Amino acid sequence: MEEGVQAVIDFIAAHALLAAPIMFAVAFAESLAFLSLLVPGWAIMVGAGALAGSGVLDPWPVVLGAIPGAVLGDSLSYWIGRRFGPSLSNVWPFRGRPELLAKGHAFFQRWGGMSVALGRFFGPVRAVIPLVAGIMEMPRRQFWIWNVASAFVWAPVVVFSGAALGAVAEALWSTPGWGLVALALTTAAVLAALWAARRRGWIGGG
Repeated sequence: MEEGVQAVIDFIAAHALLAAPIMFAVAFAESLAFLSLLVPGWAIMVGAGALAGSGVLDPWPVVLGAIPGAVLGDSLSYWIGRRFGPSLSNVWPFRGRPELLAKGHAFFQRWGGMSVALGRFFGPVRAVIPLVAGIMEMPRRQFWIWNVASAFVWAPVVVFSGAALGAVAEALWSTPGWGLVALALTTAAVLAALWAARRRGWIGGG
């Protein structure tokens, strides 16, 4: 999985003009309940942000591509939830991992409509919340308000967090004597990303 993430990031670095459509696809996959389990979109977005922070990419095409992708992914998840309802518990991946929907239901019951926005920042329930909102028949207008508004916050936060990391690493590497500090920061960031990926179930180790 790590090799796949790096391959996508390398491709973006080599084809900067395609950054916006690639990030649209990545954010869409990250936001769609079923694809989210297969595509480590968060890690790719942070990596693209790091490229922006180091001067390889312009960050705005990355952000502006991610926003509509996130909106569309959540919208499709919501539609699927409304269309198929509780019967989704009998299909992949929820048939084998019922705790995914259970956590989503608990999160939605606690936070109501705000869960659509808050859920974007909580990996274990991120892509499940819009699906649950549809299953629970959350009013469409309310869903769209939270969906669109939160996408305009989530995408810049993720991308510019990566940009900040990239800028710090670039500055430290270019300063004599600070290379080891930059290496330590980069290693810590990679370990944090791997921990998050493990929590999401992208790689083994539970």
